[in-house]
Amino acid sequence: MRRLIERENEWLALAAEWVKIIPPGFRLYLSGELGAGKTTLVRNLLRQWGVRDAVKSPTYTLVETYAIDNKIIHHFDLYRLQSPLELQYIGLEDYFDQKAIVIVEWPEKGLNSLPTADMHCTLAYHAEGRSLHCVANSPRGQAVLVQWEKK
Repeated sequence: MRRLIERENEWLALAAEWVKIIPPGFRLYLSGELGAGKTTLVRNLLRQWGVRDAVKSPTYTLVETYAIDNKIIHHFDLYRLQSPLELQYIGLEDYFDQKAIVIVEWPEKGLNSLPTADMHCTLAYHAEGRSLHCVANSPRGQAVLVQWEKK
């Protein structure tokens, strides 16, 4: 599924739609060039889920975890990852359970160390805004895309 995002309020609207349909245990991967909007999308999602504190990009720590209203959300940023082996050192598999929502920026840096995403989205520059192209890789991802398309 593709969508153009041209204004800031469209990021907020997208996040508001997604937080209603992303289930526990969902794996969302975000790819794209620097500045394409990956972290902006994650910040808007976290705000919609109820995070009121500062939302830090985990560029140096690799992961930030948020506990909000009985939800656990792990936000990974793998931009500075030197080797996929680093993910083993932080206990990567412990973050991917049936309850936690996992969002990974720069998943291509994790190569074959990451489990398959339910939905993988690529953000790109497009004229004055950004384009968002999402592909489902699981039945759960397909269900989210179907619900999103209906909105």
